[in-house]
Amino acid sequence: MVKKLVVLTGAGISAESGIKTFRDAGGFWEGYDVMEVASPEGWHKNPALVLDFYNQRRRNILDAKPNEAHKLLAALENRYDVHIITQNIDDLHERAGSKNIIHLHGEILKSRSTVDDNLVFDMTSDRIKLGDLCPLGSQLRPHIVWFGESVPLIEEAAIHVVEADLLLVVGTSMEVYPAAGLSQMAPQGCPVYLIDPNPSHSAGSLFTQIVDVASIGLKTWIEDFEI
Repeated sequence: MVKKLVVLTGAGISAESGIKTFRDAGGFWEGYDVMEVASPEGWHKNPALVLDFYNQRRRNILDAKPNEAHKLLAALENRYDVHIITQNIDDLHERAGSKNIIHLHGEILKSRSTVDDNLVFDMTSDRIKLGDLCPLGSQLRPHIVWFGESVPLIEEAAIHVVEADLLLVVGTSMEVYPAAGLSQMAPQGCPVYLIDPNPSHSAGSLFTQIVDVASIGLKTWIEDFEI
């Protein structure tokens, strides 16, 4: 029987592709206060600023390429039933060839209605502009889960974790809730591995830690720990 491998990924896996994170910059993301550009309050205060911010991020992501870590996870589908649960808003897992991906925090290459969260659209350009409207006549916004908003896919993600035979946590400290709670939902007896260059002092005996960047850490897991 094919084992179910569930992988929780965070900013660290995309950092090797040159995509910066804001958590390493003291609450500022390339000069922006994150609450000004990643919260409902920031959106209502200055939607033009928010749109410009994500338009810039979108162009950066389109220029980036999947790295070895993304490719290694895609290749594991030859041996496992792989399900990736990512906190990242980029599409690098998809471009590397992974098939089953849950984007907990949204997808930057999609837009959605500001009056109906179920109206989500694939973007056909790299920009959302003021005046770009959904079919209901409302301004389009980035399809991103901002601070203070609910995470609609968290329950679907939890179902996969509780069914896992193996759990990998790659490139994330798992300190941001509700995503942080997922790693604690692994069934009894399920091996859990944490791959991150920063050792976790809170993981205790819950995880086997591989202290390295995602690409090298995944190679180590495949060579030394893979079941």
